Amino acid sequence: MQLIQLLKVLVWRMLPGGPLWLFLSLACLLPFTRSQIKIPLETVKSWADAFGGDLFYLVSKYSGSLLLQKKYKDVEPTLKIEEVDGLELVKKFSEEMESMLRRKVEAVERLVEAAEDADLYHEFNASLEFDYYNAVLINQRDEKGDYVELGDEFILEPNEHFNNLLVNTTFSDIQLPTNVYNKDPAILNGVYMSEALNPIFVDNFERDPTLTWQYFGSSTGFFRLYPGIKWTPDDNGVLSFDCRNRGWYIQAATSPKDIVIVVDISGSMKGLLLTIAKHTIVTILDTLGENDFVNIIAYNDYVHYVESCFKGILVQADRDNREHFKQLVDELHAKGVGTVNKALTEAFRILREVRVFTYLIGREVSFAQNVKWIACNNKGYYTQISTLADVQENVMEYLHVLSRPMVINHDHDIIWTEAYMDSALFASQAQSLLLMTTVAMPVFSKKNETRSHGILLGVVGSDVPLRELLKLAPRYKLGVHGYAFLNTNNGYILSHPDLRPLYKEGKKLKPKPNYNSVDLSEVEWEDVDEILRTAMINGETGYLSMDVKVPVDKGRRVLFLTNDYFYTDISDTPFSLGVVLSRGHGEYILLGNTSVEEGLHDLLQPDLSLANEWIYCITDIDPDHRKLSQLEAVIRFLTGEEADLECDEELVQEVLFDAVVTAPMEAYWTTLALNLSDETEGGVEIAFMGTRAGLMRSCLYVGSEKLSNSKFLTREDKENIFTMDHFPLWYRRAAEHPPGSFVYSISFEEISEGGLPEAVTVSTSVAVTVEGKTGIAAAVGVQIKRELLQRKLWMTAQQPNDTDCSGVEGLCPMSCQDDNLNCFLIDNNGFILVSKVLKQTGKFFGEVDGSVMTQLINMGMFKQVKMFDYQAMCKAPHHHHSGARPLLSPFYALLAAVRWLITDLLIFLLEFNISSFWHTDNLADAKAVFHHAHKHKKHDMLQPCDTEYPVFVYEPAIQETNGIIDCGGCQKMFVVQQITKSNLLFLVTDAVCDCSIFPQVLLLPKEVKYILLFAKAVLNSIAVWFPSSQMSIVLETELALRGNESTAHFLVKSMT
Repeated sequence: MQLIQLLKVLVWRMLPGGPLWLFLSLACLLPFTRSQIKIPLETVKSWADAFGGDLFYLVSKYSGSLLLQKKYKDVEPTLKIEEVDGLELVKKFSEEMESMLRRKVEAVERLVEAAEDADLYHEFNASLEFDYYNAVLINQRDEKGDYVELGDEFILEPNEHFNNLLVNTTFSDIQLPTNVYNKDPAILNGVYMSEALNPIFVDNFERDPTLTWQYFGSSTGFFRLYPGIKWTPDDNGVLSFDCRNRGWYIQAATSPKDIVIVVDISGSMKGLLLTIAKHTIVTILDTLGENDFVNIIAYNDYVHYVESCFKGILVQADRDNREHFKQLVDELHAKGVGTVNKALTEAFRILREVRVFTYLIGREVSFAQNVKWIACNNKGYYTQISTLADVQENVMEYLHVLSRPMVINHDHDIIWTEAYMDSALFASQAQSLLLMTTVAMPVFSKKNETRSHGILLGVVGSDVPLRELLKLAPRYKLGVHGYAFLNTNNGYILSHPDLRPLYKEGKKLKPKPNYNSVDLSEVEWEDVDEILRTAMINGETGYLSMDVKVPVDKGRRVLFLTNDYFYTDISDTPFSLGVVLSRGHGEYILLGNTSVEEGLHDLLQPDLSLANEWIYCITDIDPDHRKLSQLEAVIRFLTGEEADLECDEELVQEVLFDAVVTAPMEAYWTTLALNLSDETEGGVEIAFMGTRAGLMRSCLYVGSEKLSNSKFLTREDKENIFTMDHFPLWYRRAAEHPPGSFVYSISFEEISEGGLPEAVTVSTSVAVTVEGKTGIAAAVGVQIKRELLQRKLWMTAQQPNDTDCSGVEGLCPMSCQDDNLNCFLIDNNGFILVSKVLKQTGKFFGEVDGSVMTQLINMGMFKQVKMFDYQAMCKAPHHHHSGARPLLSPFYALLAAVRWLITDLLIFLLEFNISSFWHTDNLADAKAVFHHAHKHKKHDMLQPCDTEYPVFVYEPAIQETNGIIDCGGCQKMFVVQQITKSNLLFLVTDAVCDCSIFPQVLLLPKEVKYILLFAKAVLNSIAVWFPSSQMSIVLETELALRGNESTAHFLVKSMT
């Protein structure tokens, strides 16, 4: 009616005197409203109840869930359930981590002492001839079969402790970048002197077998690495690795610093000079870390900050800001006349009592003395850079100058780096990308004659894989959803189960540009007031409780939990440790008791395995133990075969208890497998179970070659096995559903690879209650073919032709195979498990039928949950002169808003015509043409971004509903019925009525745009970003403690 009235008004105004005729003509063209197909509610309910009963019988029978529940019920009188003291737990973990890290520091201190003593007694010999193991040349022979110079025989053997790389644990070897001559006298003397480190490397490794790589990076450019390995140049034969560029070297060699870079962009800098200047600035930025602060000023006819929003302040030199500065520097253009005086005045407004380092770009020497005078009279350093090849060596000189006060005072500060993945260190494919931190210390010359000069010899370091730290926070003590995490005093994540450092580009996994500058607030984003973040940055000990929404299954589903956060610092490090326990069953630990003899017998059953990433016994220290699986190690420990094995006796006791309780499952499953009927149960593939001690059992009902999902429960399928980070997904989801109720889910992995999901995973939890405390003892389930679900549903959802339809209001007889009906089986997050259209399997229901999904949301049967991903990767936006300017400048923000309004108005005018009101296809075509013209290219680069995305969750209090949707030309009826004891819904809709006027309900993420709120303070002002959708939130930004700060000022200038 509203449509007709609108047309009537429009026609009256256009054609006075003739509206009635036109109105009638238009009314005749309007489609006839067809009465809806009526779907009998009782029929759908009877189908759902019958299907639910049949399904429950099938999965409970073949999973053995009732038997397992009974077995745990029988042992409840012998069980103890204790509440975990989170604060005591986090303190204990912290003390153990501090002890482990202290051993790493002691190893590095021994290396520093040895290196400085070796230098003290070494006399420099300009004519020294000395052969050493060159990491690139080792084991190479010439045409005559003789070893090449510096390439003698160097025995290499695979070592599991070093990721199965070929290594030599007896000697270290030497790597040099391509631009460093391997026979230079300074190199030969340094290598000869540092030979004294070899026995210390070996001794350190014998004292602490958990040590990984140990090394010495020399200020002259060579890199001594233990254990020794073979290095491989890149495809161009270049060795670009230079230890002096690494974060651990730079942080250890200098104190935290404030830096202002001033660059000449006048007309005299055109061409190669500006290119060299830009490369110089980028190289300087690469020497900065998260404890440094920086800004860049460019000058020609006038002086301006390359980022106008950072005018007059210093910003933290974290990875994001450095990359942003690099982009802005790359966009600088040379023009005008240089006004260096004004630029220096502006720089001195930010910094007081500075050192000035000057870089003269080009070969001209006329003004060299002036530029040198500026540096030397401000306690700095002067150098001239003539070519791009000179940049690296010349930039590094400023680090030596800044290190002098520390060297003279002999301040051996211990530094710990942020988390990083050092894939550049090894060219071997065997090297996995492991997150690690480095402990490093500077090495100084102690010679009396040079002590006042402050000579830095280099930096000693050792890598600490963060997984080794987290092994000290055993997974079984943290419950189903619990976890431990580490962060730095700058708020950055070191380790967290939700940290995703890699992204997929095509088929390759690559590190994200900002993978090691992910803030704690970007992972624990429910901490809106940053109470947790602030406390951990300050190294406090305490407790915090938060209601959280935890994304699982790659963000497609969400768990609603109340988490208790316990946190404390790790002494003598810049790190803090957090432990998370979920409220309820997550804060209980189950303690059972059984004899070793009884438990050992059941451990030997062939269907049993243990979580191989968990530490039941320490197997990575003794070389003889490294090839043992955790199950083999436990058995040898219990039988006394390996008396020197160190095992977690509490965890081993829990495993023994679970092995005894779950032992009957093997015989039960085997009996079923022998009597499986293909006609009735064809499609049941595998039964499985897992306990909170990481014990797993499984039984194949079909040959392994017939499995629909061959990766399930294998090491490739990390989501569905016990890992250091999490319990299996089927276990975690089952734990949040009532015990005895089964959770059904499909694999999205096959969909992402272009196929259709063939398998459905079904699981339920097993709970035990002792003295009013309820804990989750295990989860059990079965994997079945999706086709089995569909076959049983279609068999149930049909009425024979001779059905008595008297008294039935609506369709009768009725069948899901009828053309006028659509039937769906969907899960509690709206994903389709069964549909008449096979390609709809695995899709979100709102994508298939937006009209019904919209009504279910409006009726409260599904609720939309807003989620955020602060580690997303988005296609890069269109190029701007300044990458940040559209976001940072109010003018550009206003301009963008105006442009958006004009664009939308233009679209409206283009699309508006009378026929489009009922011919929606025309409207869709118009939109498609417009959007196609503005599509991004297929191969657009990805960059870090923040996204907001919806997740839909079924409200189980509404067990059934139905409704009629007015679709304009017809009315569409739908009926929804819950499937008992499951997370499934049976949905029947009218298939004839076209309801495409309703838009799809999609799960697409939207990039979150930000508006900059800019505040300026007297000292260290900082720019704070707020999501435009959360403008009411006020954030406080803490600045990290920076210790002994130094300030520096760089002048990059051309004198012509």
